[in-house]
Amino acid sequence: MTHAYNPLYLEDAMNNLAAMLDCAVNAAHCDLFGFYQMFLSSGVASQMEVGNPRFASGLSGMELMYLVLKKSSDIALPETTYMPSDRTPEYWTGWVLAYYQWYCGFSFAFIQKNGLEVNTVRSLYPTLHEADLSKFVITADTIIQQHLDSKKSALKAIRKQARITQKQLADLSGVSLRMIQAYEQGDQDIRKAEAQTVLALSHILGCRPEVIC
Repeated sequence: MTHAYNPLYLEDAMNNLAAMLDCAVNAAHCDLFGFYQMFLSSGVASQMEVGNPRFASGLSGMELMYLVLKKSSDIALPETTYMPSDRTPEYWTGWVLAYYQWYCGFSFAFIQKNGLEVNTVRSLYPTLHEADLSKFVITADTIIQQHLDSKKSALKAIRKQARITQKQLADLSGVSLRMIQAYEQGDQDIRKAEAQTVLALSHILGCRPEVIC
């Protein structure tokens, strides 16, 4: 499976996104959902999700928070003192979101729009904060899959997220355009497709086979 960026930057990205959310909520007293929306629109999220070293490792969580506010609002905060706490719910939320985004390769915006809103992640803290990260991945996959199922075509949603046309996907994967259209329209059940077909599509889309099935 292809991850979002070099794992060399993963630990720093996880800690910095965690500290950014923790600082924003518990030191600067921002609303979690509102601040996260600013993070998505600021351009900082798009740099984090490709592992840009400056954003993943070069800036601290507090510096990322100030950068988000500068780019996405007219909020001027006074100098804020921040000492990382012992895994607040907000810290954990940023920590697991950074890992999951790296692991699945989806953008933060795609994750947010498809059932795994930042407050939803935070609500999982009581049951999952002491569990292995793999438990969160399974839970996150299930939430996103259920959301995509409700939209009828996970394949279509993921293809659009990847900014690939049906024709491009057909050419790159070797799966016929007619079959891709049938899967997306629900005329054919992709869960009954041959494994080779699903693997070819997931490889081009950069996701795990089970996500589109």
